[in-house]
Amino acid sequence: MPLSFDLYWSMRSPFCYLALDRVLALRAQYDVTVNLRIVYPLAIRNPGFFKTTPAHYRSYHLRDSNRVAEFLSVPYRRPIPDPVLQDMETNEIAGHQPYIHELTRLAAAAVEAGKGLEFQDQVMRLLWDGRTDNWHEGMHLTAAIKRAGLNPAALKRALDMDLD
Repeated sequence: MPLSFDLYWSMRSPFCYLALDRVLALRAQYDVTVNLRIVYPLAIRNPGFFKTTPAHYRSYHLRDSNRVAEFLSVPYRRPIPDPVLQDMETNEIAGHQPYIHELTRLAAAAVEAGKGLEFQDQVMRLLWDGRTDNWHEGMHLTAAIKRAGLNPAALKRALDMDLD
């Protein structure tokens, strides 16, 4: 019986990105099935969360993700722009969230198309490896989706059908 596991994945999580290479290696080396479960980030699931955290929470999170990236020798920088629109001074989460909603829904559609990890391999690198500013503009996202072996137009049509 083949081995499998569920992996809950947020497009905004630096720790998901930092685990990506190890997950891909695990899948290849052990022929394990990774059941990707796409979730909205904590900021969307619980917008008040950051208002209840200690003052040092954000700086520790940033420092820790940088430390892990350095330890793993993974190129890393926070996405520009952040997929979640948030006022960093007040921790207020914006009501309108165009980036994270689209990214999360595209990721879920890629999973349904059988290319979830391939999508993550391309799109998470686009966001998090520090090589692309304004990942949301131009053809950056479309090109990443194509590199994942998916048809961007078909994936976006699936999203439109899902809204009906």
